Amino acid sequence: MELTSLKLNCDYLNLDDEFYQRLSPSPLKKAGLIDYSSSAAQLIGLNPQKIDAEHLCKLINGERLFEGSQPYAMCYAGHQFGFYSPRLGDGRVLNLGENRGWHLQLKGSGPTLYSRNGDGRAVFRSSIREYLMSEAMFHLGVPTSRALGIIKSEQEVQRERIEKGAIVLRLSPSWIRFGHFEYFFYKKKYTKLKALLDYTLQASFPHLQSKKDAYLLFFKEVVASTAKLIASWQALGFNHGVMNTDNMSIMGLGIDYGPFAFMNKYQSDYICNHSDTEGRYAFANQPYIAQWNLSKLMHALSPLINEEAMQEALNKFRELYTQHYTRLMLDKLGLEEVYKEDRLFIRSTLKMLQANQTDYTGFFRTLSHYQEDSSIFTNLAINHSDLKKWLPTYKKRLLQQDILASDRNKKMLKTNPKYILKNHLIQEAIEGLERGENEVFEILKTLLQAPYDENQGYDSYARSTQDALANLQLSCSS
Repeated sequence: MELTSLKLNCDYLNLDDEFYQRLSPSPLKKAGLIDYSSSAAQLIGLNPQKIDAEHLCKLINGERLFEGSQPYAMCYAGHQFGFYSPRLGDGRVLNLGENRGWHLQLKGSGPTLYSRNGDGRAVFRSSIREYLMSEAMFHLGVPTSRALGIIKSEQEVQRERIEKGAIVLRLSPSWIRFGHFEYFFYKKKYTKLKALLDYTLQASFPHLQSKKDAYLLFFKEVVASTAKLIASWQALGFNHGVMNTDNMSIMGLGIDYGPFAFMNKYQSDYICNHSDTEGRYAFANQPYIAQWNLSKLMHALSPLINEEAMQEALNKFRELYTQHYTRLMLDKLGLEEVYKEDRLFIRSTLKMLQANQTDYTGFFRTLSHYQEDSSIFTNLAINHSDLKKWLPTYKKRLLQQDILASDRNKKMLKTNPKYILKNHLIQEAIEGLERGENEVFEILKTLLQAPYDENQGYDSYARSTQDALANLQLSCSS
């Protein structure tokens, strides 16, 4: 299918106008297409070989609209850094409509009713970061929103400095957030709260609609999918940075990639967002914050669902999270069966990595090649006395399973990525594109589409990050 044949539905507009503001995008000046994702395009039935770059650029810039599109910004609230904000909403996003279960959005398309005196724009560096990260997460197998395309313009936008504006066309199975429900709950508009929940079931949880206790089953699914998402983040060493309730998806997806980071050297209390002065969203806190956010969703749904039943479901979050996380970490270690001592062994492994400030991704990728030769760890610059204390326990644990070392290595290499999206590499790509050079961007995009492959000749993109560039902090506009 070509762009001209794509038709969108806007069922969200069947709700009343307190849920949204209808408005048209504000096109950027002198916009040009930077890139588009072939795999994301196929999600909505587009033939990547038949995408007209100029036409796609005009669609992303809001100069043209997909057939059936009726752009709108959604209203919601949220707890930001633990404090309730009664009205947030899509301050720089316009929803275009849905096709094949994927909801399209323009991010950076201009001011809306919910911009709170902001300009409604996104700068080029933050847009590139979101574009690359959403696609990187997908290829790592983590539930996430997607990015179909990105444009850059000559229009100036003021952040920490004057920068060029950009827009990302992104897709998600849903853009409903915990904060959507909080908005109507705190306003005590329970009829509209119910209408929102009914829409959410119809649009994103149709398998629940005809079931008894559909609302409670919905909440249970949100708890379970959120636990699985956070376990994936923790196992990969990913720090989201802004886990406000307005950034939490009811489908357990990673959305709104702002000041994010994959850890370089392992540091459990790593804070990637320099605005997070209290460390609320530090790496180690993400499971606790997810459960706290779910408690706020539970409170918002309490006029519609029995609170005791929801609390019982929420009490299972930690167990669900631990099960997923333990399984993922054992896979990273090449261990198949679960033993009661394994959680303690995982903790001791992370303690060893932290004590030696070891590259997290590099260690597990190197471990994926391990058989009996500890010299393979030399380039990771870890304290070998600590490693020598750890290795005998690991060897003993390996002996508890009946699998050839070569087969174990193959499985681990499909679990432990060689390439992750490191912030200093993103910055190199951004600076290159700003100079009109796309080499680093194209290399990154190619490597991130196959993060578990060796890709001989690109080892520098998997090398341990030098101290000056490791575990950086970023701003919300970065």
